[in-house]
Amino acid sequence: RRPQSKMAAPMSNVEEIRSRVILGEFGVKNVHTTDFPGNYPGFDDTWDMKRFQKNFRIDVVHLDENSMEFDMVGIDAAIANGFRRILLAEVPTMAIEKVFIYNNTSIVQDEVLAHRLGLIPIKADPRLFEFKNTGEESAEEEASEIDTIQLQLKIKCSRNPRASKDSSDPRELYLNHMVYSKHIEWVPIGNQADVFADSCIRPVHDDILIAQLRPGQELDITMHCVKGIGKDHAKFSPVATASYRLLPEITLLEPVEGEKAERLKRCFSRGVIDLEDVRGRKVAKVVNSRLDTCSREVLRHNDLKNCVKLGRVRDHFIFTVESTGIMPPDVLVTEAIKVLMTKCQTFLNEMNSVDME
Repeated sequence: RRPQSKMAAPMSNVEEIRSRVILGEFGVKNVHTTDFPGNYPGFDDTWDMKRFQKNFRIDVVHLDENSMEFDMVGIDAAIANGFRRILLAEVPTMAIEKVFIYNNTSIVQDEVLAHRLGLIPIKADPRLFEFKNTGEESAEEEASEIDTIQLQLKIKCSRNPRASKDSSDPRELYLNHMVYSKHIEWVPIGNQADVFADSCIRPVHDDILIAQLRPGQELDITMHCVKGIGKDHAKFSPVATASYRLLPEITLLEPVEGEKAERLKRCFSRGVIDLEDVRGRKVAKVVNSRLDTCSREVLRHNDLKNCVKLGRVRDHFIFTVESTGIMPPDVLVTEAIKVLMTKCQTFLNEMNSVDME
């Protein structure tokens, strides 16, 4: 009879292996997911909906017009990463897809100009539009009120008759010499003027420079915006950035005092370590490990590296979502959850159809 093999780690360390990523001097430990059924004796890791509902939570830390920071706790990295990728590439928005250039006498080539126009974020709620059919759609008149927004850019540069003779400043010499996104005008199709009366469709920012003109040069352009996703083209991505990081956890293994405490404080981001006065001596204390960037600077100091344990909580994700301004970040997060739910439902339907066959 073979002797029972011992576990690779004693029971006291198992919880750390299961729930913490450890930042060492020469590597990062415990990065893989290990909490699957039967991996650890004494732990029941079978999926349980009630346990998930009890442990899972979302805490909004910061929310303003364009950015949002929230904590997603009690979930696997694969789901968190899927959520991040959906935010980047699968939440639909409206963007300029077709550019009809009737006149362009500027020095910017037609295709470069079209590319620049395509990347301008358009303030329009994509939920109010349908995806355009990808059939024969070459003709301009096929623009429909339910799937297309029409924009126009018509501008001509001329000399300023009131400019002083000895001036060399283009801002004084010329009129309309800088073409900005504010010069793009919305041309309603069908009943769009009534439907979008409260929310005027326009570029998100008015000060995006499109081209520079000189007297006699002009632009006469019509644009069609359609609904699309970032997977097809980056111009449809609704976020400037969507990322997450694991919650840092800093533990002091022994008291650190005096000059060592001062050095320890400087090893971390501002606000992580504080010094408190204990009987006339300065003693280091962890105040807010969340602020740390996990630079591991402390591990370069031989007298400090054994005083601190650096870790990250494996299932605590700090998400940062920065919107391009098309939709508020909290709406983007809600839409991303809906996309994820649709994906899950599609998968379940496919599974059911296979079972029936």
